[in-house]
Amino acid sequence: MKETRICANCGIEHPLDTMYQVEGDWLCESCADRLTVVCDHCNERIYEENAVEDDHYILCDHCFDEYYIRCEDCSRIISRDRAYWDNDDNVYCSSCWDEHNDIIHEYNYTPDLVFHGKGLRHFGVELEIDNGGTVNNNAQKLLDIANASAENLYIKTDGSLDDGMELVTHPMTLEYHLSEMPWEEVLRKAQSMGYLSHAAGTCGLHVHISRLAFGCTDEQQEAAIARLLYFVEKFWAELLRFSRRTQSQMNRWAARYGIRLTPSEQMSHAKNSCAGRYTAVNLTNSDTVEIRMFRGTLKLNTLKATLQMVNHLVEVAVSMSDCQVQDMSWFDFLDEITEPELIQYLKERRLYVNEPVTAGAEEE
Repeated sequence: MKETRICANCGIEHPLDTMYQVEGDWLCESCADRLTVVCDHCNERIYEENAVEDDHYILCDHCFDEYYIRCEDCSRIISRDRAYWDNDDNVYCSSCWDEHNDIIHEYNYTPDLVFHGKGLRHFGVELEIDNGGTVNNNAQKLLDIANASAENLYIKTDGSLDDGMELVTHPMTLEYHLSEMPWEEVLRKAQSMGYLSHAAGTCGLHVHISRLAFGCTDEQQEAAIARLLYFVEKFWAELLRFSRRTQSQMNRWAARYGIRLTPSEQMSHAKNSCAGRYTAVNLTNSDTVEIRMFRGTLKLNTLKATLQMVNHLVEVAVSMSDCQVQDMSWFDFLDEITEPELIQYLKERRLYVNEPVTAGAEEE
């Protein structure tokens, strides 16, 4: 004989295997359908009158208290790991955060870009800083310095950082970066607020190059970018030392494609690799080519030298033929370098000589 229970709501006896236990009560199927809901997080059935809910979630009290919170503005329930807190510990969903906060943007934010400097060769810098807080007040201080004379910088969150932010420039020519962008003051301020970059171990320095820098037609761009890819693979050991990253960091954030015999074969290999954006030379953006190799820095000379190096890489790619790039040595490349910042940095990294390089990383 089947075991039965009396429904705590309607008082009618029902087979136990057709009933639901809800917060210590046994309910028949009909009463359960009318009076209860299921928690979206733990899947436990609860009385609807005890549920915490909005248009997106139905939750029991325990799951809400442990894993969720309400937006201060719209009262929407949001997961705690997707919530945004301001300096006064007010909490917001991503939509309300964007309305309240135009200081630190989400990682996928891109404004209407402002191009600085004449010409087609523009560089956009993404500099990650960490260990000083994802704090609006700190971000505003950096923006006040960078944007005092022009709209140069915006700031975003980045999931790879522990407690920091990403400083992103609008596209700028090399000359504008070196002469107009107040990098020295920005870096000094970041240091004074306790931020790290190279020493944090989590930070990168990424440089976006406008695709128009490689030529005005798709064919010109394709050929020049192929030579850039080939150069990076050919001189991987030298550029690894230049980058200040370890090989394991490269493998994670800026992996190489592997060298091929010619630039055109190099491009074909890169396109067919399905490697995504975590490559030394990221080709997934429609308007830029991104060099992701470099470790973050708060040292002005290192930042300048990195931008100068990227400029030389572009120059090789656009001014030389495939055969010239294939035949050139590291010494041939160094022979064209005259900038004192870059020469100093190359000497610091023991790269200003034509001798074998043992890849490694050194603190700065």
